[in-house]
Amino acid sequence: MTKLFKGSAVRTLVRGAAATGLTVALAVPATAAVSVAPVAAAPPGLSCDTGKHAIDDHTGYALCRNSGSTTQTFWVHLVCGWSPDVDGEHVTLRPGDSGQSTAHCAGLGSGIGEIHVRP
Repeated sequence: MTKLFKGSAVRTLVRGAAATGLTVALAVPATAAVSVAPVAAAPPGLSCDTGKHAIDDHTGYALCRNSGSTTQTFWVHLVCGWSPDVDGEHVTLRPGDSGQSTAHCAGLGSGIGEIHVRP
């Protein structure tokens, strides 16, 4: 049986492949890793702002105002990447009232990927 590569040649090939993979990984823009996907439209009759907590990237919120003529209930839904998705507390608003629902993705996960407002 003929040896195709000596031990040092194989190590050199493996190191080269690892360095190429690292170079490709570092070429991804930093903003791609921290961006949150666009939010689905708020339910009819609610005007909502959503986002991440200023200090904790694993906590998201939905701040909504009931601009309709009937009482409405909503909650925030976070898509948490590697961790299970979570829902915030249900908030009931009378016409003209405002309120906030918050939720927290597990700390071991990759953080918030999407934020939705659910009716």
